[in-house]
Amino acid sequence: MSESFGPTMSRRQSPRRQTIAPLQALPAGRPLRVAVLAFDRISPFHLAVPCVLFGDRHPGAPVFDLRVCAGEPGPLRTTAGFEVHTRHGLSTLRWADWVIVPSWRDPAERPPDAVLKALVAAHRRGALLVGLCLGAFLLAEAGLLDDQEATTHWSAVDEFARRYPSVRLKPGVLYVDAGQVVTSAGTAAGLDCGLHLLRRHYGANVANRVARRLVVAPHRQGGQAQFIEQPLTDTQGDARIAALLDRVRASLADDHDLDRMADGAAMSRRSFTRHFRQVTGTTPKQWLLAERLALAQRLLETTAEPVERIAQRAGFASATVLRLHMRKAFGLTPVAWRQGFSSALHAGRQGHALDQRPHPAQDLAGARAGR
Repeated sequence: MSESFGPTMSRRQSPRRQTIAPLQALPAGRPLRVAVLAFDRISPFHLAVPCVLFGDRHPGAPVFDLRVCAGEPGPLRTTAGFEVHTRHGLSTLRWADWVIVPSWRDPAERPPDAVLKALVAAHRRGALLVGLCLGAFLLAEAGLLDDQEATTHWSAVDEFARRYPSVRLKPGVLYVDAGQVVTSAGTAAGLDCGLHLLRRHYGANVANRVARRLVVAPHRQGGQAQFIEQPLTDTQGDARIAALLDRVRASLADDHDLDRMADGAAMSRRSFTRHFRQVTGTTPKQWLLAERLALAQRLLETTAEPVERIAQRAGFASATVLRLHMRKAFGLTPVAWRQGFSSALHAGRQGHALDQRPHPAQDLAGARAGR
């Protein structure tokens, strides 16, 4: 099933670093192509995550052309006892716009050379590479994460750091977007990472529609903690914070400082801060900023309101403050964000395939030029 991709590559033969060009718009009428790399002893859940996100049809979302491929003969056994048959080999990675490695069967097992060379070849021609869970090990083994920030499942971070010291590992976070290479933590974090990719290329409105369809949270920040070390026993406190979050989301234009939020949860500042982090995995300040930016994104994508008005509705002091936060978070101004997604959203409403959008960091030069 595997094809030849040239001479055997050792781990030390990292691919030569190249400037990442912006992702090009797709040819008219062609859906974005997604290759998912399966393997023997794969977890069904890990394989299902990219398939349900990009293989299923979701109303109001782009249509993808997804193919599951493998670099070893089938049938492929799963950890649940059934088998997976795929018609596609590693040549599919030459065809794909996105290549997703959903996991790996054993961090201690070196992937086959043919798989590593196929990943490197896909990267060199500009494909987006995604390593979910232990899939980050394959990208690191291929040298694609050298000098890049990345993450993986929390249980394997020590092994990852030992084997790949040139990777700037961020243990504990949900996902890391390094531009052309994206990595995520384990299991459910793959859903968060996939929704992030939809948000990154097609906007918050599309990502929210898919999340609603899957009945999952539309946005968990990439820097949010992977897990809670000691689960709360104060379920009443959990309920108070959950209710507070709903109230704040419904009134983001209001002033929500730490004292007001603590009072709203009937807690002291110290107790509230501790409970909040345990419940959400982040700080009140970071959570509030993320919610306000998410609302601003949706309004920019779905309304024609002036930026100043959107800034007010999202709780920013002025359009200038919103612009500063969006430039820092996404590398784009509000105007550039609106321009970048308006045509895609119009195409989606007309039922056409949406163009693939460049990563905001890759479009920073245009933003600085005042688009």
